[in-house]
Amino acid sequence: MRTTLIVGATLATAVVVDLISGMLIRRVARYQWLLEPLRQACRRPAAAVLLVGALYYALPVGPAGWQRDLRHAVQVVLIILSAWLVNRALHVAEAVAFSRLPGDAVTSRRVRRARTQIRPVRRLTVAVVTIVAVGLILITFRPVRLFGVSVLTSAGVVGALIGLSARTALGNAFAGVQVAFADGLHVGDVLVVDGEWGRVEEVKLTNVVIRLWDERMLILPTTYFTERPFQNWTRNESRVVGKIQIHVDHTADLDDLRQEARRLVESSPLWDRGQWVLQMVDSTPQTAVIQVQASAADGASAWDLRCDLREGLVAYLRDHHPQWLPRTRSQYQP
Repeated sequence: MRTTLIVGATLATAVVVDLISGMLIRRVARYQWLLEPLRQACRRPAAAVLLVGALYYALPVGPAGWQRDLRHAVQVVLIILSAWLVNRALHVAEAVAFSRLPGDAVTSRRVRRARTQIRPVRRLTVAVVTIVAVGLILITFRPVRLFGVSVLTSAGVVGALIGLSARTALGNAFAGVQVAFADGLHVGDVLVVDGEWGRVEEVKLTNVVIRLWDERMLILPTTYFTERPFQNWTRNESRVVGKIQIHVDHTADLDDLRQEARRLVESSPLWDRGQWVLQMVDSTPQTAVIQVQASAADGASAWDLRCDLREGLVAYLRDHHPQWLPRTRSQYQP
């Protein structure tokens, strides 16, 4: 009877708390965007935690027997429900934070930075809560607890082996947090990694997913970005300056090529009306190296603009000035 009364009173308290919290949230309209989703998502886990917690404290603490086993089972369920409640709150907080950000995640560096930092932190926190819950459950079992203590105190080799096997996973997890807050890359950034050009799709705790220009997915461990160099074309802004190089004969008229390059750049809808330039950047015994730089709104547009400029200049040289194409000269001496 005592247990029934306590559980019934707890159920009534949960209903009253839910009604009062709903009234308070509706009155505090300034923070309703955060509190209302939390209330809707956590009302069932919170009620379950209250009921199971009341049942746990209502059950008598007796000697070894079915009552003690029942109380132990209720304690394990209470730990699981508490972890479920915390993880649900973390998921809702992440969703609410993303919903408050502007929708254009490509052009806004602050938005990309926020998305990159929020998700790894949430995943790491969920992992920590889950590990703590599993540890608390194991502690409630006396044989497992004693075995774990004896292993950690008298068998240090086993602990060293476990730590060595988990070194890579833990290193990637901490590298994921470091990448998220080091401000080196964000979701939506355009990167060049090992000669491959692509956009960052997702930053996880253990790996970074990059969508390459040909729609392939390149998945790299997060430790790669903390140990090796990489190019970030959009770290400060989304605009990208693309460049192409063409080899021409030394007799080529650069002013004529500059006029044609200007016509191609200005007629292209991919150019952002920012900067462009044509320069001779190098020379070899056989050719002169011409480089054209032009800016575009983002990495994908810069890639297409580079392809269009390269195709247009090669076609112009082939159709109008074939004598300016690279040639190999030889001198005949009798």
